[in-house]
Amino acid sequence: MTTSMRPVPTVEQRRRMYELMTLMKLTDDRLARGIGSGEFLGVYWPHRGQEAVAAALGVVLRPSDQLVTTYRGLHDHIGKGVPVAAILAELLGKETAPGKGKGGTSHLAYPEAGAMLSTGIVGAGVPIAVGLALAARQQGLDRVTAVSFGDGATNTGSFHEAVNMAAVLDVPVVFVCQNNLYGEKTPVERTMKVATVAERSAAYGVPGVRVDGNDPDELFGVLSEAVERTRDGGGPMLVECVTFRFRGHSFGDSQSYMPKERLAAAQERDPLPIYRQRLLDAGVCGEDDLAGIETETAAAVDEAVKECMAAPMPSPEHLREHLYADDRNMPV
Repeated sequence: MTTSMRPVPTVEQRRRMYELMTLMKLTDDRLARGIGSGEFLGVYWPHRGQEAVAAALGVVLRPSDQLVTTYRGLHDHIGKGVPVAAILAELLGKETAPGKGKGGTSHLAYPEAGAMLSTGIVGAGVPIAVGLALAARQQGLDRVTAVSFGDGATNTGSFHEAVNMAAVLDVPVVFVCQNNLYGEKTPVERTMKVATVAERSAAYGVPGVRVDGNDPDELFGVLSEAVERTRDGGGPMLVECVTFRFRGHSFGDSQSYMPKERLAAAQERDPLPIYRQRLLDAGVCGEDDLAGIETETAAAVDEAVKECMAAPMPSPEHLREHLYADDRNMPV
C-alpha cells in the first residue's frame, strides 16, 4: 500500500489523539512535579515527547486488541484505555492498584483494557507479545497484539528471536519501536551499524517501515495499515517511530550525556503544540474546543491524584497473595 492510500484519521479520531496526548503529557508533568517535590515516593521513567506514538496506537487498536509495553509505557497504557488513577496507584504502591501496589513502576497490567504487560527488562516483552498473538490465532480470535519497545530493545537477543518466531509462525503481532534515539544514556548511532531499526526486519522476511514519531496523522496512517494488514492474515510487521525523549532515562537523570542543542532542537518539534496548531489551522477544532480538552484532562489528572493519595498502602497480610497465576482465570 502506498503512502497516498494509507488511512486518514477522521475529525473525531484527530480530536481523540490530541486529547490522549494532552492527558499523557499532563500525567507525566504531574509525576515529575510530585517526585521532584517529595510529594510522591517512587521511581519513574518519563515518556515526555513520545506522546504521539502512543496516542495514535491507542486510537488504531480495538478495545479487544492487546498491548505489551515497557517500564517507559505510562503513555501506552493511557492510550489503551487504562484509567490514570489505576496507573498512578500502581506507580505509587497503593492497594487500589491493579497489582495491589506490588507491580510498581515496571510491572503494570490491566487486562480489562487489553494492557497485558509492562516489563522492566529491556526486550523481554517482545516474545511475550508473540505468545499472546499465537494464543489469539489458536483460539480463532479476531485480535491483534501490539508490542511497544525502545531502540535499545532491538539490540537484545529476545527481540531478534521473537521477530523470527513471529515470522515463522505467521502470528498477528505488530512490533512498534519507539525510537527516542537513546538507549538509556547511549545514543542510537553508537549501538547499531544499520541506519534504521526498520531495515532489521528484512532479515526475517517481515515488512518494516519508518515513520515520523512526532506526527499523529502520519502515525495513524502507518499504524492503521500495519494493524489491519496483520489482522487480515498478512503476518507480523515492524514499525519504527522516530521520536525523542525530553526528560532523562529516569526522573532525576541529569541528561549530561545529551547535547543541549540536540535536546533544544527536539523540543522545538514538540508534537503536542505542533499538532494543536495543525488542528486549529485545519478547522478541525476551535480554540474553545481545545481549551476545553485541556481543562478536562487537567481536572482528570488532579482527580486521579486525589484518589490515589487517599488510597491505603498494601497491608502486610496480603504479602503472600497473588504470587502464582490462576489457570482457571487467565486473561489470554
